[in-house]
Formats: sequence, C-alpha cells, structure tokens
Amino acid sequence: MSDRKTAAELIHHPYQPPAGFAAPVQAVHKASSIFFKDVAELQRVRWADRDAYTYGLHGTPTTFALEARLASLEGANHVLLAPSGLAALNLVNQAFLKCGDQLLLPDNVYGPSRNAARHELANWGITHAIYDPLDPADLAAKLSPATRLVWLEAAGSVTLEFPDLTGLIAAVRANAPQALIALDHTWGAGLAFAPFELGVDLTIHALTKYPSGGGDVLMGSVGVRDRGLYEQLAAAHGRSGLGVGANDVELVLRGLATLPLRYAAQDAAARRVAAWAQTQTAVAQVLHPALPGSPGHEYWARHCTAAAGLLTLRFQPEWNRARVEAMADALKVFKLAWSWGGPVSLAVPYELAHIRSLHRNSGTVLRLAIGLEEPEVLIADLEQALESV
Repeated sequence: MSDRKTAAELIHHPYQPPAGFAAPVQAVHKASSIFFKDVAELQRVRWADRDAYTYGLHGTPTTFALEARLASLEGANHVLLAPSGLAALNLVNQAFLKCGDQLLLPDNVYGPSRNAARHELANWGITHAIYDPLDPADLAAKLSPATRLVWLEAAGSVTLEFPDLTGLIAAVRANAPQALIALDHTWGAGLAFAPFELGVDLTIHALTKYPSGGGDVLMGSVGVRDRGLYEQLAAAHGRSGLGVGANDVELVLRGLATLPLRYAAQDAAARRVAAWAQTQTAVAQVLHPALPGSPGHEYWARHCTAAAGLLTLRFQPEWNRARVEAMADALKVFKLAWSWGGPVSLAVPYELAHIRSLHRNSGTVLRLAIGLEEPEVLIADLEQALESV
C-alpha cells in the first residue's frame, strides 16, 4: 500500500457516526470548507438564510445554535455573531451609515463608540452629535433630516443613568422617522427588560460579559427583528469577514445555561454593596439604577426589576483623583481590570471630564463590577481600602 493511498483513505474514510446522539452540551463543529452534494446545491445555498451551510466563516451547527438561543434571549428574529461587542457595534455603524449621514450618541455612551465616531466615522464623512440621555427634548432638538442612526445606552456606561427609553424612542419616531434606533443591551443581558417590545430596531450585546460569564471569551452579537435590516446587516457582515471561533462559541453556549442564576446573584450582591456604600461618609452618591435618587431610577422602575452587577461611587469633593486611585490600589479582593460579568469582582477609576461632555459629570469616580464572591467579603475589602486612605 503506497503512502498516497494511505493518506487518501485516511482523509476520505467512509465511516460516519450514527445519528441520534443527544447530550446536554452542544457539539463543537469546526470547519472552513463545507461539503456540497452537487453543483446545484453549491449554487443554490445562500448563507444568510441560515437553512444550510456554505463556508465556515458563515457558520456551523455550533454557531447557528448560539444565534438561535440569543435570538430567543433578546426577543429578536435574527442574530449575527461578531468577534467582540465593539465589533458588533461597529458592524451596525458600517451597515447603515454612509458619507453625509449623522449619528447621534448619548453622553453616557460606551467610550470606544464615541472614539469611533470622532475618528473612523468622521474620516468617512459621517458626522455625530452628543445628546443628554435623560432629556428626550435635547435628543429631539439634535435630530435632523441627515440623522440615520441613534444609539441608546441602558444603563449608561460608567455613570449608569437609566434613560427614559420610551421618551427617547418617541422623540426619534416623531422627529426623524428615517432614523434607526440601536441599543447597547449588554447591561440588560436579555433579562432586565425587553428592548424590542419598546420599539428599538437593533440591539448589540457584548457576549464577553454576562452570557460568557467566565471572563475568558471575547464575542459580540447583533439582534434584529426586521428581515430587511437583517439582510443589510448580513451583507455587511459577510463583506467584513467577521467570524468567531467554535471553541469560544462553546463557552458562551455553556454560559447561557447559568446566565439567569448568575445575573440574579450578581444583581443581589451589587444591591447589598450599594446599600453599604450609601452609609459611608466618604461617598457622596452611589450610582445604581435600582437606588432611589440614582439618575433615571424612575425609568428603571418602569421597565425593569433586575439591575445587573454594576455600581459607581462618587466621592465627597475633598476626594481628588489621587485619593480615589489610592483607594483602588488598596483593594485586595477586587482586581483592577476592564470589563465585567465574570466571576471576579473588578474596579476601575474614571475621570469623568475625560469621558463626558455634560457639565454635571465631573470628578473621579470608582466603578465596581460585582462578581460571584460573597457580598460581605467585598464589603470588607472596600472598608479596608477606605480606611487605608
């Protein structure tokens, strides 16, 4: 037997495993090339229809399974996966904006989104304006015939204002009916509220956060109900070459099984930490949507029962940047790191003047992302860090 024949037999071996295997965990299917039975099938299959397979970049049974489950979670009809939440966000911008269009962003938008508007989108002839997320009238005043896309954040990045979603959506529909409304739904995780029921057109989700839950995956998704919008997204997605690894998809699929339990536990722990923080004389305000007095609390109460695991501490005026950063350095259980939604509690200080336009947002704050440690352990860590400074 020649080496060539041996290689051919190994590559084209006729064995196929029997059908009917069922287990709790979705199988991991990896492929670049996907086989067709004949030329007619090769020419017929259209990857965006999701009723067959074309090429590994466009999906395998593993990625199709995650898309279907995310569609149920988000209340969408179609979902596309991206390598990160930011990639998903930029896919929406790329698919629906062109030279001469205007983009509107809330002042509490995710920082890299603002930077993309200032740089890449501006270089492509797309203008942008910043609106007050707590003032639908301010949004209405900044809408124009050129507005094609309006982003919402609920709750807002870092400062966690919960906007008047119904008021903002109504302002867009009344004053710029040509504009699409997209929501960063990462904070809500598909559990806190139902954005499509409120009237948004698209959602993006950083699956890196709660759906993964392990702090070890980068992935994002875009959800949409309208088939026409999905076709535009799918075309841009295909032309951009966006793909995700099957092993990462496996981890997110595994994480989805415990998502409601983890989200509820981190929400409950965050509320306990927030309640403790309100008793500290060094803390001027605790930003957490479920707390009365936190910006937009009434709108959170209208739409939500859950509130994720994030809170931000504003300190008294004598707490300058150096003092807040010294407290952050003194933390032992909390780790200094970006992101959130994983098992480890994280802390990051922010200088609000660097990331906000509105004058009410100034000073240095400390954002806390609550993990899965016991709340009393986290409170003790914060106590010792406060005492150290």
